[in-house]
Amino acid sequence: MFNIALFGAGRIGQVHAANINNHPETNLYSVIDPYLPGAQKLVDSYQAKIQSVEEAMLDPNVHGVCIGSATDTHANLIELAAVNGKIIFCEKPIDLELSRVRDCLSVVNEHKTPLLLGFNRRYDPQFRQLKKQLDMGNIGTAESLVITSRDPSPPPAEYSKVSGGMFRDMSVHDLDMTRFILGEDPVSITAHGSCMVDPAIGQAGDIDTGVIVLEFPSGAIATIINSRRSSYGYDQRVELHGQKGLLQAGNMKENLVQYWGDNGCISAKPHPFFLERYQEAFIAEWQHFTDVLAGRCEPECSGADGEAALVLAEAALESMNTGKTILL
Repeated sequence: MFNIALFGAGRIGQVHAANINNHPETNLYSVIDPYLPGAQKLVDSYQAKIQSVEEAMLDPNVHGVCIGSATDTHANLIELAAVNGKIIFCEKPIDLELSRVRDCLSVVNEHKTPLLLGFNRRYDPQFRQLKKQLDMGNIGTAESLVITSRDPSPPPAEYSKVSGGMFRDMSVHDLDMTRFILGEDPVSITAHGSCMVDPAIGQAGDIDTGVIVLEFPSGAIATIINSRRSSYGYDQRVELHGQKGLLQAGNMKENLVQYWGDNGCISAKPHPFFLERYQEAFIAEWQHFTDVLAGRCEPECSGADGEAALVLAEAALESMNTGKTILL
């Protein structure tokens, strides 16, 4: 049984707490959060205990850490865990600044500590099946990839000021998915963005509507379509066209019942947001981390993948601001 110290008792921390508790090989050992009422709630629910950062890092009974705290704490916690020999799972991003990411990864590499970065969409069963069929040759050589990702509603404008902006915060998931699905790094990126949903987001210096186009060495082209607004639910779709056919992974819906009648066809909307849509992905991601803890495999999504995704997000921002295609 692997004891896990959970950093962060907020929304994503609560998801991880349940998955840690439900897995037969992991135990929620402790919770670390400066907001003690939130930490205490998880402690009471899962018979864990509250620890400080220092206590968790120095505790020999802690085998691994799950970092779901505020973004600006990630790099410091990763470094502390690496120095103290704790196997690391961390939600994306490592940091919003590339220089800080690289400094952090140098510490991880120096101590040879396994680090799994939480790009959870890689573990979604639908997307993994799509990639599996591509790798099996079912559609031949990949030619074009289209990823659609639209949030149901925009975050507060204040969030834009601390999130790093839409490309670093939201599009970065899709940028990672292009590398994951196609299995290669892009050679160029072109991006366009505007503010169509909430003028306050634009006033905060961010965008809420964007399109990114990436070219790959094989000749494949990936197009990412992002929006902070979708009146019909959390819109998450992938379409991959190849020389012998097409692979599609559509939206997961609240239910699969359809009504057919004189006035047409009515079906349920997509899931309301990411917690529902990617529930299975979070569970599969934790299973993979448990395999890393047990030494059965290496992390599929490493710190280097997190760095690569941030490099692409930065390049997308540069392209949008300059109106030029950025060579990578």
